[in-house]
Amino acid sequence: MANNKATMIVDKDFTIGEVDKRIYGSFIEHLGRAVYGGIYEADHPTADEQGFRSDVIELVKGLDVPIVRYPGGNFVSGYNWEDGVGPVDQRPRKLELAWRTIEPNWIGYNEFMDWCKKVGTDAMMAVNLGTRGIDEARNLLEYSNHKSGSYWSDLRVSHGYKDPHNVKTWCLGNEMDGPWQIGHKTAYEYGRLANEAGKAMRWVDPTIELVACGSSNIAMPTFPEWEATVLDLTYNTVDYISIHQYYGNRDNDSQNFLALSMGMDSYIDTVIATCDYIQAKKRGKKKINLSFDEWNVWYHSNDQDSKIEPWTIAPPQLEDIYNHEDALLVGCMLISMLKRADRVKMACIAQLVNVIAPIMTENGGAAWKQTIYYPYMHASIFGRGTVLVPLVKSPKHDTKEFTDVPYLESVAVHNEEKNEVTVFAVNRHLSESLSFEIDLRSFGAFRIIEHIVLENEDLKASNTAANPDRVKPHTTGNATLTDNGKIEAQLAKASWNVIRIKL
Repeated sequence: MANNKATMIVDKDFTIGEVDKRIYGSFIEHLGRAVYGGIYEADHPTADEQGFRSDVIELVKGLDVPIVRYPGGNFVSGYNWEDGVGPVDQRPRKLELAWRTIEPNWIGYNEFMDWCKKVGTDAMMAVNLGTRGIDEARNLLEYSNHKSGSYWSDLRVSHGYKDPHNVKTWCLGNEMDGPWQIGHKTAYEYGRLANEAGKAMRWVDPTIELVACGSSNIAMPTFPEWEATVLDLTYNTVDYISIHQYYGNRDNDSQNFLALSMGMDSYIDTVIATCDYIQAKKRGKKKINLSFDEWNVWYHSNDQDSKIEPWTIAPPQLEDIYNHEDALLVGCMLISMLKRADRVKMACIAQLVNVIAPIMTENGGAAWKQTIYYPYMHASIFGRGTVLVPLVKSPKHDTKEFTDVPYLESVAVHNEEKNEVTVFAVNRHLSESLSFEIDLRSFGAFRIIEHIVLENEDLKASNTAANPDRVKPHTTGNATLTDNGKIEAQLAKASWNVIRIKL
């Protein structure tokens, strides 16, 4: 780079919006080893009295996850929630058609709620609008949230849960635009059903929030017409529309791979525009916000997943082993959502354990942090507060799919309560460091707390049970204060950076 200097100016009065902490959510589906062998393994050395893995609980706590979506995913569109409550030895074994496995129902609704308490998170529940509908949705909500004195709430009490679970966030189905979905529907069919199910659920508990299904990804042939139709039919009933997106580096083009978050930018912007169009069409006062409730890198495991023996219990499925460049893209994706924090209010990295996940385990053995654990953890812990408008100047480059890709991807979050500003920054350049100047002109005096760096000479380096710390961050970044009251840092090539500033 002839000019390898980037600058960012932020001003405390120029804000994008408050970060809803639920933007750092995650997802547990009855898929692969996410539940069985992931959060739950009754005969594991670290298992607690309910069979939950304590080593996994500790790693989840380290992420400070505010909300976890459950039980799916594609799984939910064929799931009868009643199969997963009551005495475990009386629960049925079922053919699970979404992933072609056997579902033993050892873990169900109440056990998941217990696990949420143990890790200190809330639940985002999904209802089955594939094979079922209004009745199932209102009954599950009554079972979950109604105090007592009715059939379903008394059934919960009889199962040993006297107090209601009071789950506030509910997804009306999953990816109903996808032909792979059990009970796939057109936008009109889905929108009508979602609206009626949502209405009935609100009559059971008026305090809940509802998420309608948006498109399964930006490449769907019905996008964004699907969103327009669904929101037209559900505008008065729902609060959010979901978006899902996964990325991969199938062509081994790392430069283009790290630019894919620009596609995420335009995806989010298009959905926001569609929400606002429907609000205008309805002459409405309510803004529909976004729940990005599935996002991640997913491609490494595609080949092995095609060879799985059907009708087994919890086979290893979607077990992507993440490398250093995957962590950089995850960092860029987090920045993309933070830059739209006024409208992206919830998000779930999919998933939490073993299945395209930041945490990996061995059955009967170790649990460890994948490379993507670190940017997710840093954003969750340090990215709370108000997102500031980032005025960024950066040298740019072109890739196979994108033009004018800035080498610097960056955003700043002001935490007024802690009197801190955190700058998240990715240097996308694969071979050169980037000189980075931060101008916090309106903040008065400040000092640097630390400069965390995730870097590795090998873009393909990953963590394993045998070598769990091959890719991990250090706190010896070089950010310093200059004489003219700015911050300067050399961002290492292909690095994720967290610069924490005390005001």
